[in-house]
Amino acid sequence: MNYFSKPQLGRRLAAGVLGLLPLCAIDALHAQGLPLWEAGAFAGSITSPAYPGSVERFERHVVAPYFIYRGELLRADREGIGARMRLAPGYELDVGLSGSFPASSNDIAARQGMPDLGTLVEFGPRLKVQLGDPRPGMRLGLDLPLRNVIEFNGGARSQGMVFEPALVLERADIGAGWSLSAKAGLTWGDQRINQYFYGVPSAYATSERPAYEAQAGWISARASLGTSKSLSADLRLFGYARMDYYGLGANSDSPLALQDSSPSVGLGLTWTLGRSDTLVGK
Repeated sequence: MNYFSKPQLGRRLAAGVLGLLPLCAIDALHAQGLPLWEAGAFAGSITSPAYPGSVERFERHVVAPYFIYRGELLRADREGIGARMRLAPGYELDVGLSGSFPASSNDIAARQGMPDLGTLVEFGPRLKVQLGDPRPGMRLGLDLPLRNVIEFNGGARSQGMVFEPALVLERADIGAGWSLSAKAGLTWGDQRINQYFYGVPSAYATSERPAYEAQAGWISARASLGTSKSLSADLRLFGYARMDYYGLGANSDSPLALQDSSPSVGLGLTWTLGRSDTLVGK
């Protein structure tokens, strides 16, 4: 697949930035004392399955500018772009976005002749519950995001809803400038998004790919680990690894669900070119 083919460059670059957000989501919750805003550039690569349960894997490489704003209500940071509101001590509601890469069905054996999978952008609220602070600089929490999935592929259309509850353990400094983030959770999809990934309409059925009507239910169980390290005042290195298990999903018997598990791995580097003299919480 020509990743940077000219007609699709804009949407693929946008998907690349969204898809690499996990690489940068290590220290977003430890904003106290950080600059109000930062601007710079980042480069990153990630390898992941073409869709949940796919045999084919794609590699993505992105170089793009970035901007971080750590306002009290509005934020554009390493976790996404959106607004937040503190409901009570230990409870916070934010609205943000995330996304994933497009995939051409011509490059996926199980989807030959089916419509391409477009750029997916997830937008919606997330309730964050503080479960405790086991030690200074560490956070244990429960994240409860519910998001609408918008596909961009020759236009924009809703493709359903996803719910991704997860336990989160973060530590701002584990020594030598390293930060660590670990997550364990589940991904649930409604009938529409599961049909998008796993459904086979009768018009696209073949002898090897029978028609299949997907149902709402769990897509995967997942665990991820992320780390970052300051290389200098302006350079920061990020690493990310995630394992998804699909074997107990509601549509594991779909002819498009070909693997019980699959990893995603990424590496990135940010270079800060400018920052505010004003610090958060100062």
